[in-house]
Amino acid sequence: MDLRKLKSNLLSKYKYQIEMHAHTYPVSGCSQVTPKEMAETYKELGYDAVAITNHFMYQHERSSKEEYIDAFIYDFEQTQKRGEELGLKVYLGAEIRFTENDNDYLIFGINKKMLLEIYDLLPLGIENFRKTYDMPDSVFIQAHPKRNGIQDVDAALLDGIEVFNLHPGHNSKVGLASVYAKENNISMIIAGSDFHHPNQSHEGVSALRGAYLPEDSFELASLIKSGDYLLEIGRNNIVIP
Repeated sequence: MDLRKLKSNLLSKYKYQIEMHAHTYPVSGCSQVTPKEMAETYKELGYDAVAITNHFMYQHERSSKEEYIDAFIYDFEQTQKRGEELGLKVYLGAEIRFTENDNDYLIFGINKKMLLEIYDLLPLGIENFRKTYDMPDSVFIQAHPKRNGIQDVDAALLDGIEVFNLHPGHNSKVGLASVYAKENNISMIIAGSDFHHPNQSHEGVSALRGAYLPEDSFELASLIKSGDYLLEIGRNNIVIP
């Protein structure tokens, strides 16, 4: 078997590159990348799409729920607007955190109405959320599950995990995350650059590669559910989930 030819054929079939984990400023205060810069960065890298997964946490002491979510959506829409000008798809995602601990969860297949509903459930914890909130057209994926400070959860509460989180400032222990997925029969795995900082060269160091380009966040969730995709690590290395 000619592995180089196989790799070339796979890259040719699964040609659409999607960044699955990226944060914009100011809605994610830890980011230093504006919506405009986010779209321009990924277009320059040759990506076809980027999912904006800004932090979504309980913030009632700082602003009203409506103001907070309006700001959350505004950053996405500004990235989407610049993306449309450049020919780059931009998907709405969210990295949510319940008040019970510092675990983070990525949701793809989401809209503003859902965010308004989810916000009120953040103080009630993941178990309550997964048992009471129905998301048939979405996927719920634990981000960087083996990073320091992250607590183990019942794998039955998850649709999948982000095995490959490539943020250079954190040790996400991707080997342990991969073992965790194997031991818990989690077949839905993704990769994300966790892009925050323009001066650390970690923009576009991972991608989900699809055979087609989803139209919106819900089609992206459908693609993930199908399992018909590749992961690209380090802009060259192919992983078959």
